[in-house]
Amino acid sequence: MSWFESLVLGLVQGLTEFLPVSSSAHLRLTAAFSGWKDPGAAFTAITQIGTEAAVLIYFRKDIGRIVSAWFRSLFDKAMRHDHDAQMGWLVIVGSIPIGVLGVTLKDQIEGPFRDLRITATMLIVVGVVIGIADRLAARDETGGRHRAPKQRKMLENLGVKDGLIFGLCQACALVPGVSRSGATISGGLFMGYRREAAARYSFLLAVPAVLASGLFEVKDSVGSGDVDWGPTLFATVIAFASGYAVIAWFMKWISNKSFMPFVWYRIALGIVIIALVTAGALSPHAAESAS
Repeated sequence: MSWFESLVLGLVQGLTEFLPVSSSAHLRLTAAFSGWKDPGAAFTAITQIGTEAAVLIYFRKDIGRIVSAWFRSLFDKAMRHDHDAQMGWLVIVGSIPIGVLGVTLKDQIEGPFRDLRITATMLIVVGVVIGIADRLAARDETGGRHRAPKQRKMLENLGVKDGLIFGLCQACALVPGVSRSGATISGGLFMGYRREAAARYSFLLAVPAVLASGLFEVKDSVGSGDVDWGPTLFATVIAFASGYAVIAWFMKWISNKSFMPFVWYRIALGIVIIALVTAGALSPHAAESAS
């Protein structure tokens, strides 16, 4: 992998990780459209450490408060009713599905799931799902001629059942094209949560899963020769910087804006990919992963 490739792919990772468009799909597509080798699942997992570092810094006050309350709740029964302590447990509970499925489906994630036909299909299907969830949320927020606006749930309403459902939605993002934020936020909207509440929990929920995945790939890749460490670490730094900027923008934007621009973008991109693959202009299969 060249330094220019790592710069471009790091920017793509950072710019798309937190938007409901699938960063893994865009890394795969950027390489395919540019004629580069597929950066591979290991590159994706390692560079995501950079974007999750951006989450840790942006939400540092929330995360520090949650971690502190959770640790104190281990020894103080009274703290177990504290919302922050409960959030700590809910992040753990919500991380179980992707942990189990990530290990179980590791070979499929690194192989068959990276087929561009699957990516395109997921871009379209999940785009439609996000669109429906967005319309339901908008209907509740604005009401209508014959109905009053409906109060949607905040994170204070989050329980174990909803936490697990959020976690199952996050696990769907193991397939390129789904989008971690798109799946979890739309899942939250379907369950009746406010947009910013669903987004906040989505970002917090991603931290343990993504860091664990990235560190697991680092452990497996050290000494194997499968990862070009210089460009990969450079891409990780680029992903951190661009990812932080996207979080700051997205958290302000999401409170009162529609997801529909992302929905139409996903559908259009999926259709273009299917057309190119069908015409033989683009191979659906990944080239040999870059190293």
